[in-house]
Amino acid sequence: MLPFLILLSLNPLISAAQDIKTITARLGEKVTLPCQAPNSNNLAGVEWSRQDLEPEYVLLLRDGHIVPEDQQPSFKDRVELQDQQMKNGDVSLILEKVKAADNGTYECRILTHGGERRKRAVKTISSINLSVVDPPGQTGENPDDGGGKIGSVGPAAILSVSAVLLVAAVVGLVIYRKHKQQQSQESYQPPAEQPLV
Repeated sequence: MLPFLILLSLNPLISAAQDIKTITARLGEKVTLPCQAPNSNNLAGVEWSRQDLEPEYVLLLRDGHIVPEDQQPSFKDRVELQDQQMKNGDVSLILEKVKAADNGTYECRILTHGGERRKRAVKTISSINLSVVDPPGQTGENPDDGGGKIGSVGPAAILSVSAVLLVAAVVGLVIYRKHKQQQSQESYQPPAEQPLV
């Protein structure tokens, strides 16, 4: 029963992780991060954000107007909605002049007009992991791209490599100690018996 309960509690986390789409873009390119609202009739706005930024908003549109004062400065003049009127529920984000610092997970949330009480509801529609890579033949050291080559490697990749190196070091240490212990047992010779006087 306990394993079933553990799996049941992890199910939302597993399905959320599966819902993240990965898109790869090259430095300097224009990329579209897709997002489709299920019902376009009552859309009041859209929020594109990255939780690792402060302020977190990449683009914030409310009542047909972009709200620049809440926008992350690094995205100023580089982002727009594919369709600012949000016809047919298309709230995809266009990001121009992609930089290495643009690596990250972007969330698309829609704001809908409420019912009788005129409250607005916010609903997450999609999460997209943008992976920025260097085009072949470039060094990645252009100051306009947000950093050097290391900037195009995501934190998850760095953590993965670090974990593999740590495991390899521990396994190597265990093998070394066993080898040394085996050598010392093989070279051990009991002391010769001394004759009694």
